[in-house]
Amino acid sequence: MPEATFDVKTFLKSLSAQPGVYRMLDAKGQILYIGKAKQLNKRVASYFRATPATPKLRALVAKIAAIEVTVTRTEGEALLLESQWVKRYMPRYNICLRDDKSYPYVWVTDHAFPRVTFHRGAKTGGGQYFGPFPSAGAVRETLKLLPKLFPVRQCEDSYFASRSRPCLQHQIGRCSAPCVGLIDAQRYHQDVEATRLFLQGKNDTLIDSLVTSMEHASVALNFEQAALYRDRIQQLRVVLEKQFQQGSQGDCDVLACASRAGVACVQVFFIRGGRNLGNKSYFPRLSDSAEPATVLSAFIAQYYLERPTPEVLVLSHLPDEAELLAEVLHDKNGRAIQLTCQVRGERQQWRQMAMTNAEHALTLQLASRQDNQQRFISLQQALKLPVLPERIECYDISHTQGQQTVASCVVFDQHGPVKSAYRRFNIDGITPGDDYAAMQQVIERRFKRLQKHAAAMPEVIFIDGGKGQVAAAQQAMTALAINGVMIVGVAKGPARKSGTEQFFLPGQARPVFIPPTQSCLLLIQHIRDEAHRFAVKSHRQRRAKAGMESRLANIPGLGPKRKRTLLQQFGGVPGLERASIEAIASIQGIGISLAQRIYHALHEIDGH
Repeated sequence: MPEATFDVKTFLKSLSAQPGVYRMLDAKGQILYIGKAKQLNKRVASYFRATPATPKLRALVAKIAAIEVTVTRTEGEALLLESQWVKRYMPRYNICLRDDKSYPYVWVTDHAFPRVTFHRGAKTGGGQYFGPFPSAGAVRETLKLLPKLFPVRQCEDSYFASRSRPCLQHQIGRCSAPCVGLIDAQRYHQDVEATRLFLQGKNDTLIDSLVTSMEHASVALNFEQAALYRDRIQQLRVVLEKQFQQGSQGDCDVLACASRAGVACVQVFFIRGGRNLGNKSYFPRLSDSAEPATVLSAFIAQYYLERPTPEVLVLSHLPDEAELLAEVLHDKNGRAIQLTCQVRGERQQWRQMAMTNAEHALTLQLASRQDNQQRFISLQQALKLPVLPERIECYDISHTQGQQTVASCVVFDQHGPVKSAYRRFNIDGITPGDDYAAMQQVIERRFKRLQKHAAAMPEVIFIDGGKGQVAAAQQAMTALAINGVMIVGVAKGPARKSGTEQFFLPGQARPVFIPPTQSCLLLIQHIRDEAHRFAVKSHRQRRAKAGMESRLANIPGLGPKRKRTLLQQFGGVPGLERASIEAIASIQGIGISLAQRIYHALHEIDGH
């Protein structure tokens, strides 16, 4: 039954019968569950009319202290709003897709001589974007293949503008060197158009175009050019034989779901123009066992909310709300989207392959999750924790002789690393090299933010260090009046080898001993090593940025405005570093003398 502070009967009497979204909150105001309804009053009332069917649902109802509703015009609007809020708030009892990264694309820019490059993020740069690809590796493989077929440049615009002679890519036949005028704009754009056709999967059109160009070159007695087209056609056919499934038409995503033991895996295959760009496994967070059709319904609503949707979604299980999902996707994309599991031929083969991969990935995940669960249980026993920890954080400090100090925070739950929750902190305002003050600052900043946003706190935090770092972390916790979070210092043992670590708790003079046979030792080492890796990476990035900016800071005649213009024109310090003196001097307000000083400073050349 719900808590006494929530009068269910009175609430239901005044509840609207219109479509909308409802949010169930606990006594602390935290969202437990977000749902949508065609008729709000009937849907919400169903939670309280009978004994809930599952223990998880009973636990949800018992925790409800308030329900908030938002009325919408249509059920489609409610579905869209529900998906947005579930992705934003990640309620404990919802099926939640943990996918914070945007997908990579191949980008053909709209430059006078377009480049082909990797892109991730907002598509605001003009040109054309091809994808999405399932991983950065899949994009890089495509970018590695493209110049073997079509010699279109992949260099940055600043590098292109500063060339005075062809680069190595031209010498090995991977670029036609438009930067120095070795190819005219018309022929270069033919190669760009061929690249676009290849990325769109329009292979017949592409080969016909190349055949026509070869014949024209032959008629014009330009046999060298004709031979070049002939070789390109042969290379293209070899690639198509290896990578393409002949006969597939159009774009589609193939989604298959496998679910058991309270865990679900959704496998997505990306098919573009008949070519398989790769596949990716997702493990949505479930509050209880769920049918594959239910998981796919929640997955589709959240996954395609911020992504372009292909014209067809081939599914292993058809959701009950397939028509509603298709309607919402139609409104979002401005064209019809088909959701189907009734397919034949090659699409049926893709569907079966996705299902096989989903089952295999789920089996591996269950085995891995069981190991991880055992390690959490072992940790609870080793540290004598009252409850099994659900969230663990680890902190590390990295600097070079006290300069550019950076602190890392990595987060693990019972499923493994939660990389979307990783944080880095630039540490300033302390005595250089004072690791204790750095640790106190990062703990204070981190937990003050968690308090402010009423976010979930870890049960355990590991500190890479000994008694001093632990005391500093405890001091920060005390100042914030935070209790119930165990602080554990992880110090290298006398031999400074894995397996000989010493563990320090606040107020204890002697370290806690964890036998090497305990499986939680592997978990602690994993967390500690991940925090160290992330701290070192963050420190190197800060140090590199500071080093580059310091070289520009002391150049006579280069003020803040000119420096900002330079960095904008060349896309940052790396692009400026690659620029020639002439390219730098071409920027308005930068003369040849100042350009020489900038060039010498960036390359540490004595200008005298």
